[in-house]
Amino acid sequence: MLTYEKHILSNGLRILVHHDETTPMAAVNVLYDVGARDEHPDRTGFAHLFEHLMFEGSVNVSRFDYQLQHAGGENNAFTTNDITNYYSTLPAQNLETAFWLESDRMLGLAFSEEKLATQKNVVIEEYRQSYLNQPYGDAWLLMRPLVYHVHPYRWATIGKNIEHIQNASLQEVRDFFTTFYHPANAILSVAGHVDPQKVFDLAEKWFGGIMPGNGYLRQLPSEPPQHEERKMKVERDVPQHQIYMAFHVCGRLHPDYHATDLLSDILSNGESARLPARLVHHHKAFSEINAYITGNLDPGLFVIAGKPHNEVDEQEAEDMLWQETQALIADPVSKRELQKVKNRIEATHTFAESNVLSKAMNLAYYELQGDAGLYNRQIDAYARVTAGDLQRTATGTFRRENASVLHYGRPARP
Repeated sequence: MLTYEKHILSNGLRILVHHDETTPMAAVNVLYDVGARDEHPDRTGFAHLFEHLMFEGSVNVSRFDYQLQHAGGENNAFTTNDITNYYSTLPAQNLETAFWLESDRMLGLAFSEEKLATQKNVVIEEYRQSYLNQPYGDAWLLMRPLVYHVHPYRWATIGKNIEHIQNASLQEVRDFFTTFYHPANAILSVAGHVDPQKVFDLAEKWFGGIMPGNGYLRQLPSEPPQHEERKMKVERDVPQHQIYMAFHVCGRLHPDYHATDLLSDILSNGESARLPARLVHHHKAFSEINAYITGNLDPGLFVIAGKPHNEVDEQEAEDMLWQETQALIADPVSKRELQKVKNRIEATHTFAESNVLSKAMNLAYYELQGDAGLYNRQIDAYARVTAGDLQRTATGTFRRENASVLHYGRPARP
């Protein structure tokens, strides 16, 4: 059970605190309710760009990393299609340093053409190294617009194309910051050897004077149901063919979310799961294979990705994947198999509670979903899933007309 106390400042900043006396450390997490889905289709990649810009220095602090490291801390950040998350860990006695730094960059970044140009170059190089010059790197740049035609999940966090970042003006970047990086659009969570009331007092001291910002009304287009199987084939200089299959599934708050998640575990969580056991070890048709859900807040994807051996025909390999999905529809999962994946979920959940940073992140993420207490109800939600729920969910998911398939392979030999 992850216990916490909550307080909301007058400017809308939500603060959640978990007191943990087993560690001398504290984790400070600031979640901004902005991700790639909130970008304009003609100006994508901005949320990820800000993941970099937020470390370029703020109005009163020119060297964010140096100040935190001097207090014995470390920090990082990540961006998804749904959120941007900044986090620090440091000795609990130096907690105020993290508040000072986070509040100052929320108050205002030190924008300049020079700093923007520097981070543009960093992002452009990341785009080239991670997406263009790496085997299979552009697979999801191809898959997203194949699967999504309307919803902004159709582009990756890095953006649709690098020109959007190259051509971004300083004023456009300022406007993006003003829209999203303010107290009313943020959640501050702290976990560690801290006194909740002291945390609330520090939050008032450092964040209370920041203007709340204008409200952002998220109005995203809903992805219409898919009514036909979509296929794409590309040739790349890669060592091995890879197949990607994506199916539309529900978002995180949907009643079927936990059943969908367990289906992915049934297929590939561990070497004894169905896909590796049957297709890698028994049939020896694939060298590696995985199944997972994207876990998005809005309706996401169920993904199966695998690398068939070069001697295996690509259509035969795809048919094998279809056979495994249809087996979940034809026959209920056994009690033993279902209990095994539930046990894994519970173990993972319990392990996360031993890490002070994980606790801070989870508090913020579930608060974003409407209630931080949802975290404590996850194990029960998974426990309630039945074999019938899995069969029903599989039936609704693994349909040809709901599938998008990418064959990503080497050029055919002459």
